Amino acid sequence: MKKLLLSFFLISSLSLSAQKPYKIIAYYTGNGEAIKKWHVEKLTHIIFSFLKIKQDTLTFHNENQENSLKQLVELKKEYPWLKIMVSIGGWSGCAPCSDLFAIEEHRINFARTTVALFKQYGIDGLDLDWEYPAIEGFPGHTYTAADKNNFTELVKSLRTEMGKDYLLTFAAGGFVKYLEQSIDWDKVMPLVDFVNLMTYDLVGGYATVTGHHTPLHDYMPGQESTSKCVNWLLDKKMPANKLIIGAAMYARVWENVPDTNNGLYQAGRFKRGVAFSDFKNYFSDTSGFRYHWDRKAKAPYQYNTANKWFATFDDKRSIRKKTTFIRRKKLGGIMFWELGQDLKEEGLVNEMKRYLK
Repeated sequence: MKKLLLSFFLISSLSLSAQKPYKIIAYYTGNGEAIKKWHVEKLTHIIFSFLKIKQDTLTFHNENQENSLKQLVELKKEYPWLKIMVSIGGWSGCAPCSDLFAIEEHRINFARTTVALFKQYGIDGLDLDWEYPAIEGFPGHTYTAADKNNFTELVKSLRTEMGKDYLLTFAAGGFVKYLEQSIDWDKVMPLVDFVNLMTYDLVGGYATVTGHHTPLHDYMPGQESTSKCVNWLLDKKMPANKLIIGAAMYARVWENVPDTNNGLYQAGRFKRGVAFSDFKNYFSDTSGFRYHWDRKAKAPYQYNTANKWFATFDDKRSIRKKTTFIRRKKLGGIMFWELGQDLKEEGLVNEMKRYLK
């Protein structure tokens, strides 16, 4: 009996040790010294955002950004499991991407200068945040149907230059149009380490009707959601452990929203964003906001009857639901925008770590 128990224990231990830990990935735009105010030990990856493309070379915006990157890399001495990556692009930061990456020479040189930068500074990898190949993103940015194939060729160039020594990832729009039109998933996914699904801003600042901007589930025609995005990719046989879902460290607030259905799915105008670290003040008991929970979407929202303001966001409750979803679907983990907006103590990162052990 003892031998059987011992064998069972050894098999269980080996099975558990073979399981890779869930990723908790922070995008970060701040100062390299200031990051120590947050619980870095709870993270697996930090993606420093955003570096600059000068002509076809990856570089820094200024000396302060360079110094911050050096300080982030130094964190690996204290937290040896931590990966420090850099990102290019963002919502307004990829204006030259369509034209630049259409040319093979530029793709190859970008890949070479990127790896040279990695070697010089001890960086672990690159996250491509092109918003968006082949479909409209930031107003005025060039996009063409050829972007889809050019993105694939860019990934090929980067992987060829990086080999297996560096991480290569990309930030993907969490909505169906992007999934269908922007990426050749069958060709790209074998070449990248994982994909960061931006399953937030699904109701963006240009929307004239309120809704959940980072819901777990959808239940109305035309709605986007985390589960819709993930299930689309799983249906295409994409590896679950390479799918990283997104969370938001901020609320989106709409104004001029009628007092119907507590402001949910009503006409309105985007007013502002609010960092999670400011929630206690902005949504205080005396603010006029009242908390609501959408059981179908598994998403919270607030409505202020007096001011006719509506807010959509992630909170600890919705993060717990997302971590359950990650475990059930056997996904790779969770990422979020961005660390500087979280509470320094008992914030959303803490909740992610607690439920993704």
